[in-house]
Amino acid sequence: EILVVTGVQTCALPISAMNRMEVAQQEAAQLPRMPQRKLKDIPGDYGWPLLGHTVPFLKDYHKMVTQQAAKHGLIFKSSVLFQHGVTLLGPDANEFVLKDPEHAFSSRAAWNPILEKLFTDGLMLRDFADHKFHRRIMQQAFKKPALASYLGRMNGHIGSEISHWPTGKELRFQDHIKSLLLDVGAQIFFGLEMGPESNKVNQSFIDATDASLAVVRLPIPGLLWHRGMKGRRYLEKFVTGLIPQKRASNTPDFFSELCKAADEEGGLSDKDVMNHMIFLLFAAHDTTTSTLCSIVYMLAKHPNWQDILVKEIEGLNKETLDYDDLAKMEKTNWVFRETLRMRPALTTFPRRTVKEIEYQGYTLPKNTLVSISTLYTHYMEDYWSNPTTFDPERFSDERAEHKKHFYQWVPFGGGHHKCLGLNFAELQTKTFLFQFLKRYRVSVKPGYELPTQQVPLIMPKDGLPVVLEKRA
Repeated sequence: EILVVTGVQTCALPISAMNRMEVAQQEAAQLPRMPQRKLKDIPGDYGWPLLGHTVPFLKDYHKMVTQQAAKHGLIFKSSVLFQHGVTLLGPDANEFVLKDPEHAFSSRAAWNPILEKLFTDGLMLRDFADHKFHRRIMQQAFKKPALASYLGRMNGHIGSEISHWPTGKELRFQDHIKSLLLDVGAQIFFGLEMGPESNKVNQSFIDATDASLAVVRLPIPGLLWHRGMKGRRYLEKFVTGLIPQKRASNTPDFFSELCKAADEEGGLSDKDVMNHMIFLLFAAHDTTTSTLCSIVYMLAKHPNWQDILVKEIEGLNKETLDYDDLAKMEKTNWVFRETLRMRPALTTFPRRTVKEIEYQGYTLPKNTLVSISTLYTHYMEDYWSNPTTFDPERFSDERAEHKKHFYQWVPFGGGHHKCLGLNFAELQTKTFLFQFLKRYRVSVKPGYELPTQQVPLIMPKDGLPVVLEKRA
């Protein structure tokens, strides 16, 4: 097997605006191809011939990792999706990889084989100085003034749209929330009211995301990869076509601001703008779809928590949320955190070493694929009491189970690549629950257990069938 290494250590040094593009190009370039590392001193095995552990990885990632940890310990090698690599488990491992003080781990080199052609040059696919430069521009979208303006626009739109959701009969919650979040994201980040193209844009994101796990990456009609690349081309055309009018507009959306920043900062092309907007909408759209599907499922399974949150919402005595109200929704925040503990949108974070590095007595050679597991950490009994139990109060100030280790609750990652949108995700989740729970009680059939896809994102396999009933 042949793998690609990207990133150089000098990229961590300060650089002028003039040579930012040169550094970005250097990091993006493919270095000479290298043979797969054998990792002979690392515990574990490579599984079945050729396929390795790919089948159990795709079928039940959490079960696979738990079984490997029971057999080999918190450090083990394996082979997934035709790549040999090492998994490091637990909060200490999360801190070692995500904090990365030595700039030894490349996010780009790890994600590129999976996402490069589908979500090209998104922030997650950049490293070191190049990543820092682009992150500084992108983070303007998630500062407090911007978030407060999003909330003002989000309130009415969400309330209006969900008021028409059918009651008294089964509906697929995933379809409804995905469509709603696409509309909200398009309005907030793009400054658009989605018209007839909304279904096409939505399907293009679905196809591109699904294609990230395609094993056969050939443009054969009917296969995942062909659909994914077709979706990517549509998104490129859709977003690029909007750039001229966004450059000329003064609308208060992030797309317009990014176009202005591209002109003012330099080193940011139309192609960069297009890639960032596609990745931003994907990240805000798909990860929050995952989160809200999980929260609504957990609330349907634990209706007492619906009553607790409704009481908290009624206590605000507001028709719409203000930004300052978010901090008052303490119990809603517990539910948000506990759901992301049990069902984090991203269950694993991969990296690839750009130099040899040591961890707990083991040598990780240059060009080693290294993965940490959010999901495994979130179920470790050393850090969580009864971890398989839905217990939002574990996040209360009185219990504060999440404060035993800074890297034990990591649904948004950490370190240099910590998710920029974590505050936006909380804001959007609380706004939706505020509008939703005021109107509806949600339930699932007795005994229903949600069948779940765990990679690349946690998502329902059946669309999450629920029944809504209007509150009196």
